[in-house]
Amino acid sequence: MLQIQLAAAVQPPQEVDYQPNGAVTLDGQPFVWDLTALGDGRYHVLYNNRSYNAEVLEIDYTSKTVVLKMNGQRLEFQAKDRLDLLLDKMGLSAAVSTKVNELKAPMPGLIVDVRVQPGQTVQKGDPLLVLEAMKMENILKAPGEGVVAAIKVGLRDNVTKGQVLIQFA
Repeated sequence: MLQIQLAAAVQPPQEVDYQPNGAVTLDGQPFVWDLTALGDGRYHVLYNNRSYNAEVLEIDYTSKTVVLKMNGQRLEFQAKDRLDLLLDKMGLSAAVSTKVNELKAPMPGLIVDVRVQPGQTVQKGDPLLVLEAMKMENILKAPGEGVVAAIKVGLRDNVTKGQVLIQFA
């Protein structure tokens, strides 16, 4: 099960559950929609006889967040799996943020921009690299506060999933 929570853009926050069999529920109720991929991170959605245009603006695999533009409105989603939900329920979600010593590629792709240099201090969420994968640009952000020790890739390098991209001091 994957649960997605709609961030502060919608009050109260809504929960979307996605099951491996493809079933989707919104706040516990069946969610029936028609989704058509238009290419380059753009989609057309039909829901309740209304038409929506959606565009994926950003995906951050480290923080499990997705930013969409839906009919011109910016929406941010947070995805949580069973472990994330259990940790939240136990009040331990903040406790799992440990020091990360390296940034690894979340998927294979091409490095199209390097936004940091060795010795540079970064804060959690600062953009580090841009990885192009499946015709989409993904901004890889700092998983925590630290200092860039080494950049293990260069501009236009092809990388594999799990490859170390940046090491932190």
